[in-house]
Amino acid sequence: MIKLIEKYPILSLLLFVVITLGFTIDSIPVTIMEARNFISAREMLTDDNWILTTMNGEARYQKPPLPTWITAVFGYLFGIKSVLALRWPALLFLASIGISTYLLSKKLELNKSHSLINGFIVLTSFYVIGITIEAPWDIYTHGFMLMALYQLFIMFKTKHTDTLRSLLFVVFLTASVLSKGPVSLYVLLLSFIIAYGIAFKLKGGMMHFLKLISLLVFGIVLGGWWYFHVRVADPETFTAIASKETSNWGSYNVRPFYYYWSFFVQSGLWTIPAFISLLYPYLKSRVSHLKAYRFSFFWTITAVILLSVIPEKKSRYLMPVLIPLAINIGFYIEYLIREFKNLKDKRETFPVYFQFGLIALVGLSFWVTKFVVFDDLSGLMLARYIIGSLVLAVIGIFIIKQLKAKQIKHVVYLLVALMMSVGFFALPLAKTQQQPEYLPVSKLQDSNLKLYYLEGVSPEAIYNYGDKIPSLKSGEGYTIPTEKRFYLLTSKTNPADIKELAMLYNIDFIDTYDLNYSGKKGTRSHRGRLVNQLYKLTLK
Repeated sequence: MIKLIEKYPILSLLLFVVITLGFTIDSIPVTIMEARNFISAREMLTDDNWILTTMNGEARYQKPPLPTWITAVFGYLFGIKSVLALRWPALLFLASIGISTYLLSKKLELNKSHSLINGFIVLTSFYVIGITIEAPWDIYTHGFMLMALYQLFIMFKTKHTDTLRSLLFVVFLTASVLSKGPVSLYVLLLSFIIAYGIAFKLKGGMMHFLKLISLLVFGIVLGGWWYFHVRVADPETFTAIASKETSNWGSYNVRPFYYYWSFFVQSGLWTIPAFISLLYPYLKSRVSHLKAYRFSFFWTITAVILLSVIPEKKSRYLMPVLIPLAINIGFYIEYLIREFKNLKDKRETFPVYFQFGLIALVGLSFWVTKFVVFDDLSGLMLARYIIGSLVLAVIGIFIIKQLKAKQIKHVVYLLVALMMSVGFFALPLAKTQQQPEYLPVSKLQDSNLKLYYLEGVSPEAIYNYGDKIPSLKSGEGYTIPTEKRFYLLTSKTNPADIKELAMLYNIDFIDTYDLNYSGKKGTRSHRGRLVNQLYKLTLK
């Protein structure tokens, strides 16, 4: 089986993503960042707002439009209400990151098997998967940038800027900027150039580097056309949004310099191998390609340092660091595949047994979740749980067996199989965790009364409703609807507004709409912003 996977590496990486998440990722509720993207995509189709993007009918210029364009196309083809269809573009870009990592590893002169393992490591890293739903713009901008860096690496290596490579570099660079501005330029591109200079030296004539700089500038300028257009077409709104976004860099989510220095934990099941791969003095004499290892090491460390100097810090900003880190982890895994049978020092063998043995134990213990988490399963979900438990237990047994035989390559591919099984069999079980107070706003779609909102209604609620929800409150005061009767959705933290409206309207409380799917009231996972109250207002 491993030989077949290695024979078709690109197809194998693509199929891994498709099988793992392609049919089950809609089991996870829509996140706030996704909701914003999905609403803008919906309004592109319904209101034709393709350039001056909107969210709930209001200007939404915080993020460039390319990911939203792609999402809108999938929504048009497969249904704008299908969460699965709207998430598929992000999954394809997730697959592209694995494929680009494989291709770049090949250009580092790593063998096919080593390069493919690097691709699987990045695809199975916790936050690389998580970012596809937590912040969908990120997977696009970093996916495009990695494609651009592959072209740049070839031009650095060959010291030649041929037409095709130059064109592809500019196209992918432009697409990255159009996906999330300069983020990937700073985190991935700059750290890549610094690391390449340290590991391989920047070689070539003056004309070669002038051409590369010209291509870089051209790609950035071309990617910035949307910003320039919006700045001209709607200068007041654009300036206000840009000013707020810029001020956030130094005043919002400010964290200490060392905030990111546990970044290797974000690789999930590769946490211990990630940490060991960063022990440069230990591993430098054990890797088979020292220059390539030095390159991935400094690419990783430089990216973390660049992120650390920015005052605003969030966990999701670490996602691009996991790309060079995956290559770095690959060198340690390749060393284990090659030498583990010969290792006698327990300081080297214990972390391997502990890491992979723990994962095997998780697979063996999955059946316990029926009695702890999934206590009310029936029908198809029960069948999925039973099959999933059996598959994960078998994989866990084989991991232990291959560990005892010191066949680390087999262990790695079993980990990939375990991740794929979790996504395919276990993820849909999340649908069974609906808490009793869950009540979606989409239930109001069939109402014959117009729906308005006051402050506090989340993007998830607006997306869930399926259409724009006009605001009843503006900067000057209240907008009095033309309807004599209408519904009003509002956060229960704003009761004072309801009292003011009572002077004009008879107000009847209808129900509480709670979009917290699994987080029960009173628990940490229960988010207050997803809870809103519905009132019916009738003109006196």
